[in-house]
Amino acid sequence: MTLQLLLLGDAPIAQLVERAKLAEASGYSTVWVADERFYREVYSCLGQLAAHTSNVLLGPCVTDPFARHPALTAMAIATLDEISAGRAILGIGAGISGFAELGIDRRKPARAMHEAIELIRALLRGETVDFHGEAITFNDGRLSFPPLRPEVPVYVASNGPLGQRMAAELADGVIMEACASAAEVRAFRTAVESAARKAGRDPRAIQIIARLNTCVAADGRAARDAVRPAVARYLGAGRLRSRSAAAQGLVLPADALATVAGAAYAVGVTPYLPLLPLITDRHVDAFTLAGTIDEVAEHAVALREAGADGVIARLFPPKGGTIEETIVTLGSEVWPRVLG
Repeated sequence: MTLQLLLLGDAPIAQLVERAKLAEASGYSTVWVADERFYREVYSCLGQLAAHTSNVLLGPCVTDPFARHPALTAMAIATLDEISAGRAILGIGAGISGFAELGIDRRKPARAMHEAIELIRALLRGETVDFHGEAITFNDGRLSFPPLRPEVPVYVASNGPLGQRMAAELADGVIMEACASAAEVRAFRTAVESAARKAGRDPRAIQIIARLNTCVAADGRAARDAVRPAVARYLGAGRLRSRSAAAQGLVLPADALATVAGAAYAVGVTPYLPLLPLITDRHVDAFTLAGTIDEVAEHAVALREAGADGVIARLFPPKGGTIEETIVTLGSEVWPRVLG
């Protein structure tokens, strides 16, 4: 079970570089950078990380086919692959950040991701491509340089059944946000494996990855409190698609959800803070990875046994702690226990 780190471009580049170096030294396999508008630009950050690391895989988690044309993504990921000597990895999703500000209309997201992957892979193979899909158009073009590798691994992030089905048909792995309960991992894996078989693919060839907000602290309550506002946002915004939350009694009352309906994505967790009294530790444990070293290790083992192949951790420091300390604790103290 791999441990992967997700960075947001909300810190100075020098600090992001130090965090990536810490992750590499602490046993993480991959460092992702969020393509989140309007923080520091994702590929500029990844290029700097590539220059200061030597082993970790590097990529955007996740870019989308709307804010950046897939041909430009092919160009960028091929450049990153060259800079990093073959360590690039591509995460792609339907996207949401910055769409309101940019006036983007997200049409047919699952189809758009499918077409984007087709186009990106053809361009990485060095082909001249004339592509006219339902969502993506590219007119008789090619990359003007030879990519280092004709195949860069592609991971699709989706919490919806259409996106996950498409990923099972086409991608190297599927990422699901807030997939932190064993029940959800099992349901997620079952759905992906079923879709893969229908597409004639070997289900074992597709990685199942949980993208989890994560905090580790000596005080388990403090760790859970650090990620609790994000759980309120998950549940309040209604974008989280869970197969098991209702059965586990984790859905919030409709009248409470109505009080936060329509909040803009860019405002973050603030509109959802009134929901905090409703967010129990059961909610936190179902959607995040948080607690003491022992608790987080036990939780991650349960996810591994349920069928998760890896965890992408976006780290939240506990009160009085730092992200850097949490990177080291998770990689050096928690994960060796997970791997046994």
